[in-house]
This record gives sequence, C-alpha cells and structure tokens, in this order.
Amino acid sequence: MDYIIREMLPQEYGLLYNFLYEAIFIPEGVEAPDRSIINKPELQVYISGFGTKKDDLCYVAEINGNIAGTVWVRDMEDYGHIGDGILSLAISLYKEYRGCGAGTKLMEKMCEELKDRGHKKVSLSVQKANYAVKMYKKLGFKIISENEEEYIMVKDI
Repeated sequence: MDYIIREMLPQEYGLLYNFLYEAIFIPEGVEAPDRSIINKPELQVYISGFGTKKDDLCYVAEINGNIAGTVWVRDMEDYGHIGDGILSLAISLYKEYRGCGAGTKLMEKMCEELKDRGHKKVSLSVQKANYAVKMYKKLGFKIISENEEEYIMVKDI
C-alpha cells in the first residue's frame, strides 16, 4: 500500500476527533463505547484546542488522497504523562489501514522530528492487550511503569 507521511494541516485538526475515538483500544468481543466518550475531560486533553500549544504537532499517513492515520504529540497531563516538558504521543489508524506499515512510519517520522526539535524523550500509554505494544517495543519504547491494564512507555530520542 502506497502512502505519504506529511504534517497535518491546521484545517485538518478537526479530524483528530475521529482519530481520538479510533485510538481507543477495544478488546476482542467487547462492544465499542459510544462516540460521546471522547467528550470526557481525560480524553479531551488529547485534542482540545490542538494547534494552540507550543509543542502541538501532528503527522498524517495519506493513502490514495485519504487520511488513513495520525500520530500527534503535545505537552499534556494524560495517561502517559511522565513529567513537565516531556511530550505525550498518541497514534491512531483506521482499522482498514492497520498492519500495512503506515503506523511504524508515522512513529519514526514523529520521533525524528522531535529529536530535530531538541526533545530527549517521548512517552505514551497503551493497553497491555493492544497489539501495538509490539510495534512500540520494536521502535525502542521501554516500559517504565504499569498497572493492571496499561503500560507507560518511554523512548529516548
């Protein structure tokens, strides 16, 4: 599958609402929550006012002219927050585009850009049962803490 990785344009930031919902891990056999779940404050921190904070940055994977996935970072107190000034990362691809390598390329591009901008670390939170854990480990993310359901992972960049 051919795709291009590019920075998200400001007029596309509204798409983050869809991608935030798509980023919610839903285990096999579990019913997906109602889309209104993204209105909860603990999820709105990922997207509310995106583009207005100094370190807000988002890349998209575009396939056949359609945005198939996104990776974004911001300085926020989210589930993966490990300290002030350390950006938290979120990634989301529509189901039909998962497993084609676009997620890995999005992550690589984001980490390259963060390094170029002088950042030393990036963090994320992921459900233990999420197949993406394997990709994160392959990309150099390390588990620094966990609870029953989630890992907090960090990559030195």
